[in-house]
Amino acid sequence: MAQKKIAVVIGSLRKDSFNAKLADALAGLASGVADFRRVRIDDLPLYNQDDESSPPAPVKRLKQAIREADGLLFVTPEYNRSIPGVLKNAIDHASRPYGDSAFAGKPAGVLGVSIGAIGTACAQQHLRTILAYLDVPTLGQPEAYLKADDVLDGDGIAEGSRAFLQQWMDAYLDWVKRHA
Repeated sequence: MAQKKIAVVIGSLRKDSFNAKLADALAGLASGVADFRRVRIDDLPLYNQDDESSPPAPVKRLKQAIREADGLLFVTPEYNRSIPGVLKNAIDHASRPYGDSAFAGKPAGVLGVSIGAIGTACAQQHLRTILAYLDVPTLGQPEAYLKADDVLDGDGIAEGSRAFLQQWMDAYLDWVKRHA
């Protein structure tokens, strides 16, 4: 498979984000097969429909990064049983104005890591609902609801989780190949 460009959207702005660490570690599982590039969302203004006719530079950059990608990887924490506001804000910007969504038809993978026992199950379900509306074909299986202590160690992916996450990555890259 030719090397695919993957836009990585991390739903956390935290300096020591577990999800950013997971995203970086996942990129290592696809070395030589895909080029993973983080999409910056920390400088986006709050979405305001009044700004759609003249979007600020960070919004233009976001939409361009998504349009240039062959696939999307969302790695997000769960806040109050849903996706973080910063992620929803980025999605709103990149999908608007109506009829000019950067997301349409882009294959995606969704996963996340949390300190909680159910991982990011609720956030992932909410995100999948949003992505379905935006015409983003999203990998359904295998699912990955991950607990930080079980998955991450000081060197990236904990040895006991490596095989599962490689399986997830292989399925995701196959999904991108079939849908890009």
